[in-house]
Amino acid sequence: MEDFWFYTKLGFNHVMDFGAYDHILFLAALAVPFTFKSWKKVLILATLFTIAHCLSLGLSAYGILRVDIGWIEFLIPVTILLTAIFNLFYTKRNADQFRIYWHGIATTFFGLIHGFGFSNYFNMMMAEIEDKLLPLLGFALGIEISQVAIIIAILIVGWGALSGLKVKRPVYIAICSIIVLLITLPMLVNTFPA
Repeated sequence: MEDFWFYTKLGFNHVMDFGAYDHILFLAALAVPFTFKSWKKVLILATLFTIAHCLSLGLSAYGILRVDIGWIEFLIPVTILLTAIFNLFYTKRNADQFRIYWHGIATTFFGLIHGFGFSNYFNMMMAEIEDKLLPLLGFALGIEISQVAIIIAILIVGWGALSGLKVKRPVYIAICSIIVLLITLPMLVNTFPA
């Protein structure tokens, strides 16, 4: 059980690593259009992301599927960019009233990409371990806990901006999404496969 908690902590720290802020940036972009009224939708999206993230880690850890890490490192900021651009559509309509079917499919696909981005490091750690299921489950739990914490923080910031500062919702979504876009553009340039 000690190993399980080690991997849970590893999953938690993987997301909360401010040095590799792409995960936090993606979650921020994912949660910005929503409010506490639709917390279940955001939680579903985060869970789909976690499941897909761990699925791609599992596929890689068991040697079923390997991908070119150069392209994955480029596709990660692409997923962030696309999520931020998608948010701009929410400036015209209320995200709380949207069905999340297509958003869920996109988030699941993006989770697969992000999981492959961490697979090399995870595979090095798992090289000597035969039973990889328990570490994967612990890692998934750590990811989910950290993602819920980040999403709650984003929802609190949104609540403060919308209720406390009286920022109009479309303006808040647009400003946050543009900030995410501006942070992501250099990442795209720096990771473009040569």
